[in-house]
Amino acid sequence: MAFTSTPRGARLARLFVAHCLDSWGHPYDSGVNETLALITAELCANAVRHGWVPGRDFHVRLTTEADGGRLRVEVSDTRAERRPAVTAPADPDAESGRGLLLVTALADDRGVTDRRSGPGKTVWAVLETASGSRSRTLRQAPVAAPCRPADEPVATRYLPEEEQRMATN
Repeated sequence: MAFTSTPRGARLARLFVAHCLDSWGHPYDSGVNETLALITAELCANAVRHGWVPGRDFHVRLTTEADGGRLRVEVSDTRAERRPAVTAPADPDAESGRGLLLVTALADDRGVTDRRSGPGKTVWAVLETASGSRSRTLRQAPVAAPCRPADEPVATRYLPEEEQRMATN
C-alpha cells in the first residue's frame, strides 16, 4: 500500500500494520502487534527522512507465512543510492540515529534489497510469532484474514473508508 512521504504517512502506515495484525489474530495490545508496529514505525520514519524523492510515495507490504509463524514487513522507497547501515551514532548525545539499532534488536531478521517494481530499495524485517525467546502474547493468524497473506500485495481496501481518505490526502 502506498503512503505519502510525510510524518503523517508514516503514522498511517504504522496504524495500518497494527490494524492488519489485529485482524489476523494479534490483538493491538499483544507483544507481536506492538513489536511489529514499532519496527514499522522506524522503517517508515527512515523512508520519509532518508528515502524521500519529491513526488514519490513509500510503500508498505505486510505478509505472513501460511502457518502464521513468521510475519514480514517491507518498506520500499525510490531512493536507491541511500542504503541503510546499522551503526551507533558517532555522538552519544545525538537525538537521532538509533532507529535501525532498535529494529535490529527487535526483529528476528532484517535486511535491504533492491525494490521489485522499479528504482529504489526495500528495507524489510521479519518477526517470528512463536519464538520461545520472546515474551509475547501469541496467537496464530486466522486462515481467512482480512489483510492479504503471504505473497499477495496489501490493498487499500482493508483500511476503513475514513483512513483511506486520510491516506490519500
